[in-house]
Parts: sequence; C-alpha cells; structure tokens
Amino acid sequence: MNPQASTDPARTRLDKWLWAARFFKHRSAATEAVEGGKVKLNGAAVKPARDVKPGDRLEITIGADCRSVIVRALADKRGPASVAQTLYEETADSLARRAAASELRRLAAAPGADLHGRPTKRDRRRIQRFGGF
Repeated sequence: MNPQASTDPARTRLDKWLWAARFFKHRSAATEAVEGGKVKLNGAAVKPARDVKPGDRLEITIGADCRSVIVRALADKRGPASVAQTLYEETADSLARRAAASELRRLAAAPGADLHGRPTKRDRRRIQRFGGF
C-alpha cells in the first residue's frame, strides 16, 4: 500500500461526504452533482475528489432547493439520519431563504391547475389555429 494513499482522518472526499450526510441517495448522484456545478466548496466549483474538512462552507443546489451548510464533522460511511444531521449545520440565511421559497410554493397556484382533463374539441381547434398544425 502506498503511504500517500492512506486516508487522513481530518479529510474526506466531497462526494463521499455528501452521500454520508444524506444530501444524495447514491454516491454516483453526488459525484454527478459536483461535476455539474451544483455543489460549491467555499464559493468555488470543485471536483468530486476534493477533500472537505470541518469548517468548510458548501452551497448545494438540488432542484429548486438551494442550501448553504457548514461542515461540522466528517464521515466516510453512510449512517442513520440522526448521525447525518450532526455532520453539518445549515446557515441562518439559508434556512430563511428555504422557508420563504416553501411559503411561495404553498401560496402560488400550481401550473395547469385550471386545466381539467383532456382538451375538448373546441380547445383542440383553438390549439391547431394558434400553432398552425
């Protein structure tokens, strides 16, 4: 075994930590998110193999949800959700943004809420006239 390949207990791969902290169900999903620029470490886009250490700040975007967390502890293995929640601390501004976004989603009408079932013959004719089909 190469002495440089030994794991440092004060560092963990970013994709492995995201998986262990339960932000992603699979490690491959975490890797794809990091490669796709959905995860930033201390404000910079990084590679999945980048080491993360306590005190680092992560900005994680999953769908429309954007979280800003500070790494508090490290883990190489995925454990229970109660343990995963101790690995990070979400910042106050991130919590406030997520609460405001969820309130907007709750109050806003869902797209297509006024549509009921299939288009009628009249609707189909309007669609064809509008689209030129």
